[in-house]
Amino acid sequence: MLTHEKIPAAEADSDWLMVVLHGLGDSMDGYRWMPDALGLPWLNYLLVNAPDDYHGGYSWYDFLDNPAPGVQRSREALFELLDAQRENGHPPGRIFQFGFSQGCLMTMEVAMRYPHQLAGCIGISGYVHEPEVALQELSPVAKEQQILFTMGTYDPLIPAEKVKGQLNLLKADGGLQIEPHEFAKDHTIAGEEELAIIRDFVQQQKA
Repeated sequence: MLTHEKIPAAEADSDWLMVVLHGLGDSMDGYRWMPDALGLPWLNYLLVNAPDDYHGGYSWYDFLDNPAPGVQRSREALFELLDAQRENGHPPGRIFQFGFSQGCLMTMEVAMRYPHQLAGCIGISGYVHEPEVALQELSPVAKEQQILFTMGTYDPLIPAEKVKGQLNLLKADGGLQIEPHEFAKDHTIAGEEELAIIRDFVQQQKA
């Protein structure tokens, strides 16, 4: 099981949950600011560490060599983690999946392949692993998943035009419901401007 820590909602007994996946070289500690920043008192948070050590932080997969084995292993671990949250009183329809960079790629793996429909999936500054393959392996509920995907027009690591092509393919050929947003940012979260989009998306799915 992946190392994780739950930050309880300010509102007692809420069963809403956001599972938060960090980027390469980061850890769950890099997202302890998120509950205060989003300001959603009904939302619990589950901060998760990726499985592999990477220069003082963690990695979800080996991006330098062949990422596929690590992506598959991490995806299976996330499915186990989500299943455990279901057993702990968080229905899938009240679980949000969030990820930044490598965590974004893993969030898309969940959105496309997890067999239970979630409240919503939020991918930030990432890309999609082998979208053509994923289209052949979509879960029965993949077309129902609500997906928010943001990218930076100045991102030096992940070109926005390439990612837009991937998302267009998934929407056109796979029927995925993806809401894309571009920001004038590099490989980061664009402060309150981007947080407002995330907050609105989460609140819309809860309504």
